[in-house]
Amino acid sequence: MSAYRPEFEAALRLFARASEAMKARGFPAPILVGGGAVELYSNSAVTTGDFDIVTPRQEEFEGELKQLGFTKPVGLGHTPLGWVHPELRLGFEIVSATVLNGMADRDRLVLIDLGEDGEVAIISVEDMIADRMGQYASGTAPEMLEQARQLFILHGDADLDYMDRRIRHESGGDYGVADLKA
Repeated sequence: MSAYRPEFEAALRLFARASEAMKARGFPAPILVGGGAVELYSNSAVTTGDFDIVTPRQEEFEGELKQLGFTKPVGLGHTPLGWVHPELRLGFEIVSATVLNGMADRDRLVLIDLGEDGEVAIISVEDMIADRMGQYASGTAPEMLEQARQLFILHGDADLDYMDRRIRHESGGDYGVADLKA
C-alpha cells in the first residue's frame, strides 16, 4: 500500500479493523464510499479529509470506532455526525444505510485484503464515477466532473455499459460515459 499517503493508509487500516469487528459480531461489513473511495481508486492523486461510510448498523459501527480511539468532536466548526481519530485528523462519517440508495450493484463491491488488519469493502469504481457525475449534474459540485474524469482515465478496465447506465441514472439522464471523454 505504499502508493498512498501515510495518514490515509493508517485510516484505511483502522477501517479494516472496525469492519472485521462488525463482521465478527454478525453484522454486514461497512462500505467505504465518497472521498475515501476516490482517494483509494486514484492512489492518493485526489485526497480526502474524511471517510464516508455506509452501514445499516450505525450505532454498532460507531461503538467500534470508539473502541479504536475515535472521538466525536463537539463545538463550533465541527459536524455532529463525524468521528475523528486523534492521530490521523481524518474524519469518519456514516452517510447512509445503503450504497447509493440501493441502486449500486452489491455484487460489484470491491474487497481489499489488508493482511492482519482485515478486509475492507469499497464501492465499485463504476458506481463511484456515477456518484461523482450525479453530484456534478446537481449543479452543487462542479469539481466532481474532474474527479470522475480522473477515475475514468485511471480505470480503463471498468465496465462501460454498467457505468453508463449508472451515470444516466444518477444524473437524471443528462450525462453518460461519453461526457467523461471530453
